[in-house]
Amino acid sequence: MDTNLYLSLFQQAVDKLDKRLLNQKQLQVETGVWLDSVVLRLHKQHWANNPDAKPQTGPAIFFSIWINNADIKEHKLFYNIHALKLRKLNGYTLTSRKFADDFREQFKSLEHNWPNVSMKFGPQTLMQGWKIVNLDFPIEDIVKIANKFIEIDILIENLLINGNVKLNSN
Repeated sequence: MDTNLYLSLFQQAVDKLDKRLLNQKQLQVETGVWLDSVVLRLHKQHWANNPDAKPQTGPAIFFSIWINNADIKEHKLFYNIHALKLRKLNGYTLTSRKFADDFREQFKSLEHNWPNVSMKFGPQTLMQGWKIVNLDFPIEDIVKIANKFIEIDILIENLLINGNVKLNSN
């Protein structure tokens, strides 16, 4: 895999995202190479104990789009939403299974908009899917998938804010 090429293509996709909307929603976007994949990650500061960790290993919720050598052979671009170690997410009292179940229940009505999506994972992967892409120019596909997440980040916010979880008083 030509890592520099794909980093450039992913960054070009980031540059096409609506900065005003990202700012309004307080979504942060970053690209990098993590776990042998070129990755675009969207998240919010309050969705992680250490939001700048790369790769994210501590308590966190984030959306990723990625590609690696195996994916290139199949012309696939993957995406998912992870919810890691939610019991330890600062400021919240959460259980991973309930959070995953609640998210998936809300996401059911939207899943038809997501190519090859599945929710048949443990609670750490809320959903995951893939799309066949032209690997010479995947920018528009990356932008479309990222924009789909930007439209549904409210599902996560609602689970955190609207009573499905309790904010710790500590």
